Amino acid sequence: MTRNMKALFNLGYGLYVVTSHDGKKDNGLIVNTVIQVTSTPERVAVTINKQNYSHDIIKETGKMNVNCLTVEAPFKVFEAFGFVSGRDVDKFKDCSPLRSENGLVILPKYINAYMSLTVEQYIDLDTHGMFICSVTEADVVSDKETMTYTYYHKNVKPKPETKRVKGYVCKICGYVHEGETLPDDFICPLCKHGAIDFEPIQ
Repeated sequence: MTRNMKALFNLGYGLYVVTSHDGKKDNGLIVNTVIQVTSTPERVAVTINKQNYSHDIIKETGKMNVNCLTVEAPFKVFEAFGFVSGRDVDKFKDCSPLRSENGLVILPKYINAYMSLTVEQYIDLDTHGMFICSVTEADVVSDKETMTYTYYHKNVKPKPETKRVKGYVCKICGYVHEGETLPDDFICPLCKHGAIDFEPIQ
């Protein structure tokens, strides 16, 4: 039986900023796990790593916004929402973002659509939680092409400078773990992905 788990990288994904509010401040994170699961009624599934602060906020509040990123989104968007935790920083400090009727943030740039979601069901997936949601508000705001996972890796994410370094590089965010070996239970400190998403530096 063949188990080449690299096959999973051929699944197509978009990239999104999911926004929420913890009662004191706005928060947001990058996810690639948003999918429409039914059309009547309109339901969307969003899966979030339990280590992310947004997971806890959404589980408690039962609401979120999904902002669909476009190919115009620069790397700084991914740095702001993907590489730091809302537990430690205020990701919307010193800005006055747009808001939907549920009070949550809509990004003013680099999106082509947004959806406001209300959580209907939560599914525990061990390391992640899946939120099955109804759509309460949605709109198309641009005709720009949607940012895909593949486009991000080919055109947006900086190529890591890995010459003369022995170690492993994260295929998701570019983090470099220096050393001869990578533990099987290693978790990327930036994007929280496991050892399966690392590859040896050539």
